[in-house]
Amino acid sequence: METLLLGGRVFDGVNAPTDGLGVLIGGGVITRVAPAAEFEGFSGETIDTSGGTVMPGLIDCHVHLCLGGEGDPRAMREAMDPGQLVMAGLGRAQATLAGGVTAIRDCGGKDYLEFAIRDACNSGAQLGPTIRAAGRMICMTGGHGNGIGRVADGADDVIKAVREQIHAGSDFVKLMATGGVLTPGVNPEDAHFTFEEISSGIHEAHRFHKRTASHAQGTEGILNATRGGVDSIEHGMFMTDECVEEMLARGTYLVPTLAAGHRIENDEALRASLPPYVQAKLERILGRSAASLKLFYDAGGKVAMGTDAGVPFCMHGDNARELEFMVDAGMSAIDALVAGTSNAADLVALGNEGRVVEGNAADLLVVDGDPTHDIHMAARKEHHRMVFKRGVVVPGTDSGA
Repeated sequence: METLLLGGRVFDGVNAPTDGLGVLIGGGVITRVAPAAEFEGFSGETIDTSGGTVMPGLIDCHVHLCLGGEGDPRAMREAMDPGQLVMAGLGRAQATLAGGVTAIRDCGGKDYLEFAIRDACNSGAQLGPTIRAAGRMICMTGGHGNGIGRVADGADDVIKAVREQIHAGSDFVKLMATGGVLTPGVNPEDAHFTFEEISSGIHEAHRFHKRTASHAQGTEGILNATRGGVDSIEHGMFMTDECVEEMLARGTYLVPTLAAGHRIENDEALRASLPPYVQAKLERILGRSAASLKLFYDAGGKVAMGTDAGVPFCMHGDNARELEFMVDAGMSAIDALVAGTSNAADLVALGNEGRVVEGNAADLLVVDGDPTHDIHMAARKEHHRMVFKRGVVVPGTDSGA
């Protein structure tokens, strides 16, 4: 059975929205994008999108399905057994899909439990977004994420850790280039892996055709990961002109994860509820992600959307708000939308998603108005009309025309 979306604008994920096009979907894919006149006499189901825009489903390049936005993630993990963690993670993935995000990249889970969620969603056994998962993040002894990551020291051990992730079934590899906020006793500004260590890990992942991402907040770590050939810098809080120059030269993506700090930055009570060691670090980093994004974007750098959903008070299902935060930081609305669709698909290596073109998956978001004029139309769920996954309307997302 085919369904025709007709009447509104179409944003293809790259170019300015176009009027007068119809989008025909069937068998889970987009079968035709053409002028409305071509569909005259169509007798199948037609959905009127007048006054709205058909666009690709959004792609979030940085989430953690094994975390649920709790103020104390470690206590949550310790209180739940593996089965509970998997079921909770599936619920988070489904909430994300209902929020207009049809694909995600999980940037580090726990004991590979997120692989069960990935496999269930990707196979169609469970309704959910397309998922790419890193498995265990790789960090140094005492480094950021050492409580759940794969600890490795020295180039040979990092290479072995990368091979372990590939053997376990990871879709990409994440290496921790610097300290972070949520690990006690580490400094976000400090470089952790040496250049030799991180470049060895990146090279090994690429040797086996796996993309790479690096948690990199401090300047030296950003430079180490970028010079080592990493595909994306996650967070990039202490970016400098030198970092920008190196990233531009190599085509490195920035995934800014502005949502990770948004609620904390704007709610003193939430901030006060966090452990003292976290609060102390926040004083140094709040606002820096937005400043780094603007620096990188103004220079012409490639940006892909990512939220860090799952870290304290950054909730799965609200992922689309990242678009709004990127515009607030200085991006144009259309560039933020490109970051959340076609750019994200390119980074995550989802060749059949992120664009409204014939042959691509029918993973679509229909919104009110024109999000290239008002980003809130795509960023806020109250303006979403419906979400399609594999050509099927996601239950609970059909608000009508």
